[in-house]
Amino acid sequence: MLEQPNKKIKVCHLTSVHPYNDTRIYVKECCTLASAGYETHLVAPGAPNEVIKNVQLHSIPKIQESRLLRMTKAVWYVYQQALAIQADIYHFHDPELIPLGLLLVNQGKNVIYDVHEDVPRDILSKFWIPQVWRKIISWTVEKLENFAAQHFTAIVTATPLICSRFLKLGCSAVDVKNYPILDELSFPDTNWEEKEPVVCYIGSITEERGIFEMIKGIGQTDTCLLLGGEFAYAQQREQAVNIPGWANVKELGWLGREQVVETLRKSMAGLVLLHPSPNIMNALPVKMFEYMCAGIPVIASNIPLWKEIVEDNQCGICVDPHNPEAIAQGIQWIITHPNEAKKMGENGRRVVKEKYKWEKESKILLELYKDII
Repeated sequence: MLEQPNKKIKVCHLTSVHPYNDTRIYVKECCTLASAGYETHLVAPGAPNEVIKNVQLHSIPKIQESRLLRMTKAVWYVYQQALAIQADIYHFHDPELIPLGLLLVNQGKNVIYDVHEDVPRDILSKFWIPQVWRKIISWTVEKLENFAAQHFTAIVTATPLICSRFLKLGCSAVDVKNYPILDELSFPDTNWEEKEPVVCYIGSITEERGIFEMIKGIGQTDTCLLLGGEFAYAQQREQAVNIPGWANVKELGWLGREQVVETLRKSMAGLVLLHPSPNIMNALPVKMFEYMCAGIPVIASNIPLWKEIVEDNQCGICVDPHNPEAIAQGIQWIITHPNEAKKMGENGRRVVKEKYKWEKESKILLELYKDII
C-alpha cells in the first residue's frame, strides 16, 4: 500500500529489449496510465529524452553486439535509470529484468512483471539456442520465474493460459490481452472496391513466423505480399530473397503506426501463419486482431484456438502454415471473391468491437494499479 494515495502517483515502465514506441508497452499501457492521471515514465533503448503524449521517455544505449551484453550491460543501464526516477510503481517487460525487479522489491518498491509470452515454452523453439541445451535452460528459467513472481506485487500476462500458471503459484496475476485499439485501426469509410489486390504481413519476420512458406505461397498467386517489419536474423533474409516467390514480395521494412494503417487500408487480407509450437498453441497474436479491427479477412494458421476465433466468427480462412499450396489457395480465394472477403472483414470488425478490444483490457490494467495504490 502506497503511503500517500492522494498525490499524483509516479509509475515507471522498464524495457531493455523493446523499442520505446512498442505497441503494448507505450501505445497501450503507458498512454492508458498517462490518460488516467498517472505521472508515467518509460525507460527503453534509444528512446528520445522527451515527453510524448504525457509519457516521459528515458533513453538507455542500444546494445546490439551480443545477447549476453544486452542481458548484462543494458540491464544495468535500466536499473540506474529506474533508481533515478524513484517511482511508486515499477512495471517491467522483459525476463532478463527479473533480477532488477527483485532488487527493487528489496528496496520496498511495488513491482509488476508483464509476461508477454510463455517464456519457458518459447525457449524450446529458439533456433539460436543449441537443441541439447533448450530443455535445461527452459527448466531453469521457469524455476527462476516462479521464484521471482511470488515476490512481485503483481503479474500482468498477455494470455489466460499464462495467467493461470501464475495464479497457481499464489501470485496476484491479471490477464491484460494485447487486443487492438478500436479508433486506431477501424476505418469503416474504406471503399472495398478501391483496395489493391494485395495481402499483407506486418510483424517480426522469422522462419517460425512462416516467412518462407508465405513467400513460396505468394509466388503461386497473381498478387503481391506487402511485407511490413524487419527480419530478426540476417541469414534468414538472405534465404528469403533467394526463394522464387520473392519477386511477388514488396519489402516495406519497419512500419510506424501511420504506415501500418496505410498498409491495412490497401490490403485485402492479412497473414498470420506462425508455426505451431508449445508457445504458440495458446497465443493470441495481436496482428490477427489488428487485421480484424481493420476490417480485412485473416488468413491464419489452423491452430485450434485460432480456428475457433477465425472460423466461428467467419472472419477469415485457416490453413496449414507449413503448406505453401494451401496458403496460395487461401490468398487466391480472397482476391477472387471480393464480396465474400468484404463480408469476412465486416464480421471481423464487428467481433473486435464486441469482444477483442483494448478499451476493455485497459480497465483491467487500471483496476490493478488502483488496487496497488
